[in-house]
Amino acid sequence: MRKLFAASLAACAAVAALSGLPLTADEPPGHKDHHQAMFMDCAKACGQCALACDACSAHCGHMLAEGKKDHLKTLQTCQDCASICTSAACVTAKAGPFSDLICTACAEACKRCGDACDMHAADPMMKKCADECRRCEKACR
Repeated sequence: MRKLFAASLAACAAVAALSGLPLTADEPPGHKDHHQAMFMDCAKACGQCALACDACSAHCGHMLAEGKKDHLKTLQTCQDCASICTSAACVTAKAGPFSDLICTACAEACKRCGDACDMHAADPMMKKCADECRRCEKACR
């Protein structure tokens, strides 16, 4: 799954590179490409969050197998959040015309997923996922 996601994100980055978008926001504020660079930074945050959510959903699956039924909700939220973050990474990497829509959806998904994972914050994997969701939510807003 990680290889598939990495390939997908690489394809999105290639589209962005071909369109002339910068890959980081290193330009000074006010630079003509600064806005597009912010999109790329957002895409990177979304990509990292998708990876964390995928890993966390697998972790939740193991927890369910051990009989911890309270992890069903987090498994589902992590799976959905990963899907939304993956889409957001692709759309924002190319500064697509629907970036505002996907970023709004992604921020809300990350908020909900982070809240769900925070309920199990004593578990390091769940805490890591919640933290990544908070970073992504902030980047998308």
